[in-house]
Amino acid sequence: MPELPFITPELPGIGGQIKIEPEHFIVEEVALYPPAGQGDHLFVRFTRQGQTTREVVENLARALNIPPGGVGYAGLKDKYARVTQVFSLPEVSPQRAKDAIIDLGYQFEWAIPHNRKLRPGHLLGNRFTISVLHPEADDAMERAQAIVQALTERGLPNFFGEQRFGKYGDNAEQGFAILTGRKRRPRQKWLTKLLISAYQSQLFNDYLTLRIQRGLFDKILSGDLAKKTDTGGMFIVDDHATDQARFDRREITFTGPLFGYKMRQPQADAAALEAEIQATSPVTPEQWRKNRTDGNRRVGRIFLQPIELKPIPQGVRLSFYLPKGAYATILLREVMKPADPLPRFE
Repeated sequence: MPELPFITPELPGIGGQIKIEPEHFIVEEVALYPPAGQGDHLFVRFTRQGQTTREVVENLARALNIPPGGVGYAGLKDKYARVTQVFSLPEVSPQRAKDAIIDLGYQFEWAIPHNRKLRPGHLLGNRFTISVLHPEADDAMERAQAIVQALTERGLPNFFGEQRFGKYGDNAEQGFAILTGRKRRPRQKWLTKLLISAYQSQLFNDYLTLRIQRGLFDKILSGDLAKKTDTGGMFIVDDHATDQARFDRREITFTGPLFGYKMRQPQADAAALEAEIQATSPVTPEQWRKNRTDGNRRVGRIFLQPIELKPIPQGVRLSFYLPKGAYATILLREVMKPADPLPRFE
């Protein structure tokens, strides 16, 4: 994975370490909607640690004697974290689900019926409480405050984090090989999709890097596909002066490409910028189509909600919210500015 630029390069990071213990990295899903209270699917919320989301799915399926594909979830979460998350289970009673969850060693919260399976992306975002361990806590706190203030003013680049590219950092390379026919698709459909999406993610990171390098992170471009920050609606920027003012007021933000054969295209200056990245990829429209990769748009600049900083005896604790799809490790990378990349976690 190429080195990503910082948006606060002039501010020294605090260094330190993360994820020494699961309690140092706490994640709580923020639901898109509450369960209806009736229906054939059961939404269950519980806390776990030391397992990937897919491992939890397999454990639930085995304990309840249901197909793994019947278990629904809204998002993948880190293994080395303390995670509170919702899953859906088909035709399982609340008591049976509760007993199984407790037997598996998870911390049960509630079980409520719903009329549909929980699908990936059906969440607003995640709340994080992260402890950065540091031997010089007072100095780290002062530096962290300066960076957090700058990020709040400038926004956070919505880069894909290290996790997206796999334990060995080669997911994008494998995805490219599948798209171009140099590697056979894995038997597992989810794995094929994961690897191809990693290649899309690498191209998006390249695009966002180029935009930052050109001094365009805090500017809207003619022809940008902008996204409204309140409703999520997208539109083409055709009145540059008006939309730059809206961008400055944080009413809209720009989106970047997740390339595919049906991806919605920008126009004018924005199209020319994306074309520079597309020209670096030999993947053809037909190869995207053959691999059923539609393409999509992704927000490039996140306007952050207030970040809470608190000194702790062994370092600094950050509490913050990020919308779905955003990576806490990207925010931490700005704050810590580690000499080496943050470790990859499954």
